[in-house]
Amino acid sequence: MSRQFTSNTRPIPILVYHQIALPPAKDRPFRSLYVAPDAFARQMAWLKRWGYTGLSMGALQPYLLGKKQGKVVGITFDDGYLNNLEHALPALSRQGFSSTCYAVSGLLGKTNVWDEGVGIAQTPLMDESQIRQWVRAGQEVGSHTRQHIDLTAADEAECRVEMTLGKTGLEAAIGQPVDHFCYPYGRYDARHVAALDELGFATATTTQRSRCHGQTDLLQLPRVPVLRSTSLPVFWLKIATAYEDRRKK
Repeated sequence: MSRQFTSNTRPIPILVYHQIALPPAKDRPFRSLYVAPDAFARQMAWLKRWGYTGLSMGALQPYLLGKKQGKVVGITFDDGYLNNLEHALPALSRQGFSSTCYAVSGLLGKTNVWDEGVGIAQTPLMDESQIRQWVRAGQEVGSHTRQHIDLTAADEAECRVEMTLGKTGLEAAIGQPVDHFCYPYGRYDARHVAALDELGFATATTTQRSRCHGQTDLLQLPRVPVLRSTSLPVFWLKIATAYEDRRKK
């Protein structure tokens, strides 16, 4: 396939969340990746008040390609946590927003086992029926590989299996195409970008920090992290100013 690049004339932020839940005890690692449900609900309400529409990657794509114009924000969730369904979905639905949740096809209904080695608490992931509930509610599912592997630590054959079965496994679960991908841990190289292109993915998101500007590879899109400590004033700065653009590596 021929690679596509963004053509938007105004910067578009793609927000990235992980868990929408109260954080664990202060001695636990990666507490920053938890956003409390009430904080998330406030952020969505303020987005609407500021005139933005929150969109899934599929709905955002025409804006990234310059085919549509408007005040839009991409909303993404990494890993497929059940608390996204329980706590994020109601807030999204109240504002009429859509979003993309990147799920791990081989771990549906299990926990974030890839985090065990670093001491992150094990948390339930959505199972097949819950993933379908997410989609029926107007949200989107993207792929985060089959087992949440570090692509840069795997050989080409394993990467191809992970990317392929990550996609087809989710498609079988929801009965719809899965066209959007997120690199686990944000780790990848040019081989993985090319493989995603061959598999027909429309977009892929990274952990590179920035809003999306014109002439960005749709298979290497940067995002804007929203963390436990992100106050509403900083949330606005991340979306409406060059605050995140300056953090681009």
